[in-house]
Amino acid sequence: MPKWYLLHALLTGTFRENTTMTLTTTSSLLSDLHCSQCGSTHNAFVRQTLSSCCQAPLLCQYTIDVGSVLKAGLVTRTKSLWRYEELLPVIQPENQISLGEGFTPLLTLNRLADTYSFRHLTLKDEGLNPTGSFKARGLCMAISKAKELGEQACIIPTAGNAGVAMAAYCARAGLEAVVVMPRHTPDAFKEECIGYNANLIQVDGLINDCAAKVQELNQQGAYFDVSTLKEPYRLEGKKTMGYEIAEQLNWQLPDVIMYPTGGGTGLIGIWKAFHEMKALGWLAKEQRLPRMVAVQAENCAPVVDTYLGKQINSKQYIGKPTLANGLAVPRPIGEPLMMSVLRESGGTAIAVSEDDMLEGVSELCRHEGIFAAPEGGAIWAATKKLLHQGWLQPDEHVLLLNTGSGQKYLDNIKGKWHR
Repeated sequence: MPKWYLLHALLTGTFRENTTMTLTTTSSLLSDLHCSQCGSTHNAFVRQTLSSCCQAPLLCQYTIDVGSVLKAGLVTRTKSLWRYEELLPVIQPENQISLGEGFTPLLTLNRLADTYSFRHLTLKDEGLNPTGSFKARGLCMAISKAKELGEQACIIPTAGNAGVAMAAYCARAGLEAVVVMPRHTPDAFKEECIGYNANLIQVDGLINDCAAKVQELNQQGAYFDVSTLKEPYRLEGKKTMGYEIAEQLNWQLPDVIMYPTGGGTGLIGIWKAFHEMKALGWLAKEQRLPRMVAVQAENCAPVVDTYLGKQINSKQYIGKPTLANGLAVPRPIGEPLMMSVLRESGGTAIAVSEDDMLEGVSELCRHEGIFAAPEGGAIWAATKKLLHQGWLQPDEHVLLLNTGSGQKYLDNIKGKWHR
């Protein structure tokens, strides 16, 4: 079971050996990285990939202590994810590479709630982030940390949105960007990467095939590899969704969070944020944490199959392309962490068909004026499905995470709208 947070004594003013960084102008409380599998400690101030002990994702840990950061002080801060800078890994403020990401709106879905008899139905619209998706959160953090560590070039395998975000933040930071993307990805993603001056490499297959290409290209370690959960920092950007949800709801969490799940970084990050806020005293001790739901496409549902016991793990899973490009992750490295989140939270995992996700996109458009990505359509389709099954109750507060704008997916959905 992963250690979602660890409490430490406050920093004394110096970091561990072999680092040149100091606390002179920092506000970050980053102290260490720890292995998500065995908990062993790793140096947070040099380049890290997977843990050297277990080849598992590394998690950032901070000098969290009640009173070390006061939530009352958030009121005067900038409305971006950097308002939580003490709980983020970038040490020096001048290394914060920003395009205005975070603090996306939390919208009440009144018309859909009335139609389906929900008491409280909300949607956090991540499509309003820079580059049009929640990937801006993780990649702004990873590229900021790459800059701080003195990296010159970054590389990423991507289903689309993550590559666009990395290219944009590398352009902002003045770093070289190499994006490896499936050939069938909609042209909008490819053209945007090219516009940001990234080196775009196209591969036949899914993101796991792109990951193999990245490994081949980066044998000498010339690039900082920002593959999902193969570095510790994208997770930290994604976890800010959890902080924002709590703050925007006046520190009263929803009963259920519906999350479209590919690599699962956001699902894991939100859960990590809730535990950090408990440690900070920002959430009441009696506050129950939401049940977390991983939503996948039937064409590529490795987490669902593992959760339901159809396979031991997804290491041999074969997936197919889906309209929701971001859900086409057949062998997610973060699967053990996702299983932990689902089980600890009392959540579940569910897959929806291509037709159902299209209907979900259409309903969000027609009833709420929200042009969600197919991933967003998938979560609404899954919400209706779980309500019908009785797993969701009409009087619960259900929060949907729409991870991106539908505009980039026009190639995928053109002529397929449900009327």
